[in-house]
Parts: sequence; C-alpha cells; structure tokens
Amino acid sequence: MGLFAKLETVGRARAAITAAGIDPFSTTFERLESPTRGVMNGRPVLLAGTNNYLGLTFDAGCIAAGCRALEEAGTGTTGSRMANGSYAGHRRLEEELADFYGMRSAIVFSTGFLANLGMIAALAAPGDVTLIDADCHASIYDGCRLSGADIIRFRHNDAADLAKRLRRLGSRVADTLVIVEGIYSMLGDRAPLVEITAATRAAGALLMVDEAHALGVLGEGGRGRAEEAGVLDQVDFIVGTFSKSLGNIGGYCVSPRPELEWVRYASRPYIYTASPSPGTIAATRAALQQLIARPELRRRLWENAARTYAGLRDMGFALGPEPGPVVGVFLPDAETTLGMWHALLREGVYVNLVLPPAAPGGGSLLRISLSAAHTAAEIDLLLAAFAVLRERTDLPAAFGGRKGTGTDAGAGGMAP
Repeated sequence: MGLFAKLETVGRARAAITAAGIDPFSTTFERLESPTRGVMNGRPVLLAGTNNYLGLTFDAGCIAAGCRALEEAGTGTTGSRMANGSYAGHRRLEEELADFYGMRSAIVFSTGFLANLGMIAALAAPGDVTLIDADCHASIYDGCRLSGADIIRFRHNDAADLAKRLRRLGSRVADTLVIVEGIYSMLGDRAPLVEITAATRAAGALLMVDEAHALGVLGEGGRGRAEEAGVLDQVDFIVGTFSKSLGNIGGYCVSPRPELEWVRYASRPYIYTASPSPGTIAATRAALQQLIARPELRRRLWENAARTYAGLRDMGFALGPEPGPVVGVFLPDAETTLGMWHALLREGVYVNLVLPPAAPGGGSLLRISLSAAHTAAEIDLLLAAFAVLRERTDLPAAFGGRKGTGTDAGAGGMAP
C-alpha cells in the first residue's frame, strides 16, 4: 500500500466509530441563527461547543465593519504581505493589539495555528531547545517540529518539573524557548504562570504564552492569563488567535522585544501565506474594541461557566480541575462518549466530541464551551440535557465525581 498504509489505519478507526450508525465527522450546520442557536443535520440545536466566548460572531458592529471593508477593499489580498504589501488595516490592527497589551509591537498572522508555527520556527532552530507543557496544542508541537529544535516536555502545569528540566540543560538554557498556554483547551485549566515565569526567568530562558483561550476571558482588561497572574511585563512573547473571543479567524504575536520585527523576515508561515482579507481584519478590529468596551461580556461568560460547572459537578459527572469557559466531562471509554454525544444531539445540544488521542491522558471526554451569549434559559437546557443522560447512563464509580487532569504524558499535541 505504500503511502496509503497509514490512511488505511485511519479509515479502519473511523469505520469502527461509525459502525453503530453515528458519524460525528459528517455533522453539518445547515443554518446559524445566532451565536448560540443553529440547525445541524436538520435538527435545531443549542450551540455549546463553538469557542465563541464573548458571542461576537453576530455582533452588528463587527458585521458592518466587515461589510464596509468588503465594499471598499474587495474580498481578499491575493498574496502575502511580503510579496503584495500590507493593507492599512493590517498595520492598524497590529498597532491596536500592541497598544491593548502595552507591548512594543505586534505581528498578525493568517490563522492562530500559523502564529504558533511562524513564531516558534523563526525563534528556534536545530541545536536549540523547545521546552513545552505536555498538554500543549497541536500547533505548538508542529511549530517545534518545523523549527528542528530539540523538543522536551515537562509535566502539565508543573512548574517544579519545568525548573528541574531547565537546570538539566546547563549552558543550553540560553538557547531555550519555554512554551505554555494560558488556558488549556480540553479541560479549561489555567497555567500557574507566576511560578512558570519565575522558573524561566531565573534560568535565563525565553517564555512564550499561547493565550488563544484566555484572550477576552481572563484578566481585568481581558488580556489573558498573563494579565490575571500579574506577569504580563515578564513574558517575552504572547501569541493568540482571533477565532475564539474575537469571533473571526487569524492569529497574532505581541512582544516587548524589538526582535519581534525580525521575525517578519524569518517566518515562512508569515512570508509565504496570503494575508488576512480586508473584511476579516476590519471585523476583528471591531471585535477588539467590543472586548475593551464591554467588560460585562466577560462577567456574563463567567457566570454561565460557574453555573454549568457546578450543575454538572452536582450531578456526579467527573470534570476538569476548575470552573472555566471550557468544561471537560470525563467519560470511561470512547463508546460511552460517542453514545452520549449523539444522545445530546437528540436532546438538541451540540458539544465537542473528544476521543483518543486528543484528550489529556489518552481518555475520552465531552467538551463544553460557554459563551456570554448563552441565556439563563439556555444554560438550563444544557444542564437538563445532561441530567437526562446521567439518569440513562450507568457510569462506573470512578467517574462519579470531580476529577483533575492527573496527566503526565499529555494530549500528544492533539488538542483543538
């Protein structure tokens, strides 16, 4: 079979999942009616798996800004910024992001995935070291591989293990990039950034924090986990995405370091990828202003998150280690998880299905993401659907209570 052998393995795995007549890979939204409602596979559903944390995808101001840009500048840039030049909107968004974080400068990438690829591969090279949390996102793993640097993982959210591994590097620590996330996408747990920052700075390494799931969610101004932890001025690079709280697509990096501008000339994903379209940039700029001007969205998001977490915990579900806009519900095996995911759809609720190897520790879970746009009635509907399933499903005792991550091996870089 040659090259197709590996695909045959994937095909068999998919066939095993769909043998029961359930095909999670073919779910289609025929219509989106709001940030929280849609029609999927012909059935009205409550959307509780979209990462639309501030509910800005249907914001009238963001839509209007995108429409104006489409009319004034067309549908796309048709090339990279290096080859075709930057639009004024690209520069303005970078200035606004740098100002928002209080940083020296910013770079905008076409996606959040490319932001990690582009930054890591430009900063690290063969002979260098990337020292990453075991539960880091796939884009971080892939960026490390693209760089050619040595990849070392430390135990998830374990600053002491990080410090130990930094000490073992000896003189190589000067050529080391430490990479963590502010909020981890599978279980919603936060990085202990005070301790991680202290260990990294004491050793003399550089620190990058991926705030994809923390932008607009944490911190007094919505700047993420680094702001919440009080270490924003001690992080060397912050990367993030526009596809969560800002309701669009794209990625960025901000930094207090002047060397960030050099990355434009060394980052292949930046140099060789078409730049974001004018409509995307304009809508993102409008969403950033909404994030700044409407802190009540963040408060509403956390009210929904706390209520959902408490409700599921009280039903006896095993959850991630702390309340947050991402709530991971552990289940004993892939078969049970797939069945409950499909049953939730029948109850009119869409959440994310996470099967091995994507979940931490190689387990299976249902992943809920909350939004500021969810009403109290919609949270009631979500909890009621889980209550129905809890009564119908005979879960082992080990899955009858709250559970932390407890993972050493991590998710293998598969988390979405």
